[in-house]
Amino acid sequence: MRYSSFLFNGSIATFLILVACQTKQPSPQGLSAVVPVAVTEVKVGHAAYFDEYPGTVTALNQVDLRPQVSGYITGIFFKDGDRVRKGQKLYTIDQQIYSANVQQAEANLQVQEANLNKAQKDADRYHELDKHDAIAKQQVDYANAALEAARKQVEAARANIRALQSNVHFATLFAPFDGIIGISQVKKGAAVVAGQTLLNVVSTDNPIAVDFAVDQKEIFHFTQLQQNKNEKEDSTFTIAFGNDVYGQPGSISFMDRAVDPQTGTLKVRLTFPNNHQLLKAGMSTTVRVLNNANKPSVLIPHKSVTEQLGEYFVYVLGDSNKVSQRKLELGRPIGANIIVKNGLQEGEKIVVQGVQNLREGSVVTLGQPGNGTTGQPGK
Repeated sequence: MRYSSFLFNGSIATFLILVACQTKQPSPQGLSAVVPVAVTEVKVGHAAYFDEYPGTVTALNQVDLRPQVSGYITGIFFKDGDRVRKGQKLYTIDQQIYSANVQQAEANLQVQEANLNKAQKDADRYHELDKHDAIAKQQVDYANAALEAARKQVEAARANIRALQSNVHFATLFAPFDGIIGISQVKKGAAVVAGQTLLNVVSTDNPIAVDFAVDQKEIFHFTQLQQNKNEKEDSTFTIAFGNDVYGQPGSISFMDRAVDPQTGTLKVRLTFPNNHQLLKAGMSTTVRVLNNANKPSVLIPHKSVTEQLGEYFVYVLGDSNKVSQRKLELGRPIGANIIVKNGLQEGEKIVVQGVQNLREGSVVTLGQPGNGTTGQPGK
């Protein structure tokens, strides 16, 4: 028993000694440890990249066709999706009642003209009698008033005819301009109501527009692009649908007159040639604005950046091989690199490998530099 107790106590003592030794041994990851890292020098170069904005394809000219008179559709003179010419007849509405109204108005005009003729003769006769003082002045005045009223009645009858004739004209709908007509919303024989029933839509498709919104901070930049629109090397506007980029570039057509106070954005319209009708009004697209910056940009490897609570940092190599954490204001990523708007200067050295083992004030040893920035534009 004594021998067994001695062995047990000895084992406990040995275990405690080993634990104490391990506790006293410094951790290789502590502040006093030297961390191997790879660094690269911050360089400056010209960055070419695309700013992207959500856009919508829209027709430069589009009209909803609605009837100006009520009635039944008596004729449709196109096929859905046809290309139509300005002045081409598209729809006719039953005009029998409107034609009958015109005929009635013309008959009324004849009656009013007959009354005018009678009033004119009466006035002439009374004026002749008045020269010989053979009639009272009051009768002459009555005759003049009756003549003037008859003339007004004739004018009103003629105006009524013109109004009713316009209804006959409005019973036929014509294409307002050259363009594409859509799918007819009514069939032959359908009843339509003036100003309410949508018959169809006619729109232009070549050239075609793309609308998108830019932040008010970018207005000055886009104003410069609009003024330099003939200098293709300064800016190029393209649109993309997923991975497919439309083959022809566009140009700025106009910028809206005012900023939307609700969103703080300004609408910009681009125009694109559409010779093959690949672009359709209503399509959603991505507007790509080539930003070929004239001033040099700071580019660093994206892998060197760490994020903490929505803020971005890099480790900058300082004196005695100590690193310090530096907060950055980042721009657009370009391939494996990213633009730094603020926080770094050319010639500084940053850690690109081994970042996960660092903290403020860590001492590092330099290994082989990683794939640092070359200062060339990303693809």
